[in-house]
Amino acid sequence: MEIRPQDGKKLGVVVSGFDTKTASDEDVELIRKSVYTDKIVVLKNQHLGPQEFLELGCRFGDVEKYYQPMYQHPEVPEIFVSSNVVENNRRVGVPQTGKFWHSDYSFMQLPFALTFIYPQVVPKKNRGTYFIDMGKAYGKLPEDLKSAVAGTRARHSVRRYFKIRPGDVFRPLEEVIAEIEKESPDVFHPTVVTHPVTGEEILYISAAMVQELLDADDLPLDDAVLQQLLAETGQLDMTFEHENIHLQNFEEGDLLIWDNRSLVHRALHTTQPEPAVSFRVTVQDGHRW
Repeated sequence: MEIRPQDGKKLGVVVSGFDTKTASDEDVELIRKSVYTDKIVVLKNQHLGPQEFLELGCRFGDVEKYYQPMYQHPEVPEIFVSSNVVENNRRVGVPQTGKFWHSDYSFMQLPFALTFIYPQVVPKKNRGTYFIDMGKAYGKLPEDLKSAVAGTRARHSVRRYFKIRPGDVFRPLEEVIAEIEKESPDVFHPTVVTHPVTGEEILYISAAMVQELLDADDLPLDDAVLQQLLAETGQLDMTFEHENIHLQNFEEGDLLIWDNRSLVHRALHTTQPEPAVSFRVTVQDGHRW
């Protein structure tokens, strides 16, 4: 097994020679450490069935099944399916997922620690995911902005990007909203968190999920502060040319693992999408901030 930096990229390493069938615990631990330090790990030349993909995730911690059944793989429900492909008049998974800056599950009390993405049908042209390292982004913030958010909390909510489920059609909107609020009420996380493994300070906000910032007395901060944070980190740059933004490309056989605490990400979608299918497994690693 060889681990090397990605050529010409701001983030991540590439791993060649990793075989899930023969990988030792030491190999897994090396990759785990690389996820924490390098933020993105790309395992090359992987050929896994759904159950094997799940078993790989289990070697890194406790796999957590996504709470909405419409995203779940029909045979391995621990796998989250993103797909715009219809087979035999049946849709599996959900299309157009992640078209906004977010970190997975930040709207829950215990967000995912590690995210595993395994593309199954890879577009020929526009393929990839945008990332921002929010630890590095926090380090580059002006000192007055750091001071403004010291000791504050962020309110995370799923409501803005909750996808209507097939069973919601014809239901009153008020009833749907009430159910959303019951299943996934707003949660509050520190605006700046300390990574439990590396000790790095991370600005834990995203354009999609954070609704407002609250001071130590639970009073809302001026929204201009949140907007300035989003702008400084690159999340408001729709050209995707901000210095903080990293485009992670992938090809058939690639399997991506990333540190979900440190990164926000956004899927690359186009106005005329090609067929695309990805499997996702999400893992809790036993650490909390």
